[in-house]
Amino acid sequence: MNDWFTIEQIDEQTYIISEYRHWEETHCYLLNGNKYSLLIDTGLGICNIHDEVIKLTDNPIIAVATHIHWDHIGGHEFFPDFYAHQYELNWLNGEFPLTMKQIKDMVVDRCDLPKGYDVNEYKFFQGNPTRILKDNDMIDIGGRCIRVQHTPGHSPGHMCFWEKDCGYLFTGDLVYKDTLFAYYPSTDPEAYLNSLERISALPVKRVFPAHHSLDIGPEILKRMRDAFRQLQSDGKLHHGSGTFDYGDWAVWL
Repeated sequence: MNDWFTIEQIDEQTYIISEYRHWEETHCYLLNGNKYSLLIDTGLGICNIHDEVIKLTDNPIIAVATHIHWDHIGGHEFFPDFYAHQYELNWLNGEFPLTMKQIKDMVVDRCDLPKGYDVNEYKFFQGNPTRILKDNDMIDIGGRCIRVQHTPGHSPGHMCFWEKDCGYLFTGDLVYKDTLFAYYPSTDPEAYLNSLERISALPVKRVFPAHHSLDIGPEILKRMRDAFRQLQSDGKLHHGSGTFDYGDWAVWL
């Protein structure tokens, strides 16, 4: 299981922890401050991300999920100090809108599972956060301040995390290079556009998505915003209108 995670370094105090052996190619981000380390998303939970994180920091660790989906909270059980958005607390308390069978099917789909892994033991994390987040909250980890950007669309409590001092934007599932999912009943295409309007106005220097290619520049924020604007203008920004392909990304409505 030692080769499940791939570690890359962004700068002296920031790391990417990736799960490339799963089709979702999930990325988690470790931000080390002077007092705490912030782990943005904890991955699928197929292997123990905590074992990797403690190699990269001696700080107390705070975990925060961009949103409460299985592929972003899989390792939360190892981090008792975790934060979550107020609009998704019910998903942490038995009200997630998918069954465990549906979740397990997606966990094993197109995945090079570790030898001996038993998906029947897979659990959807449940728990109560140590801090409930809302829009514009600041997370101070000592020498680094990260601002919560409530960016619904993919999910009701979806958050991006904005580190203004270095121009880093951690976009979760709102922005990445592949097919964006906005067709679930719990998604909101109009809110998605509003969120893209908001983050595309930030002076972003680097975009860090939760899935797939890390070769992604800030210009994609405005391209996605403009595409969503056009879909709205054409009367297509609603569930059931189809999948729209823009070359290096697409959106499924």
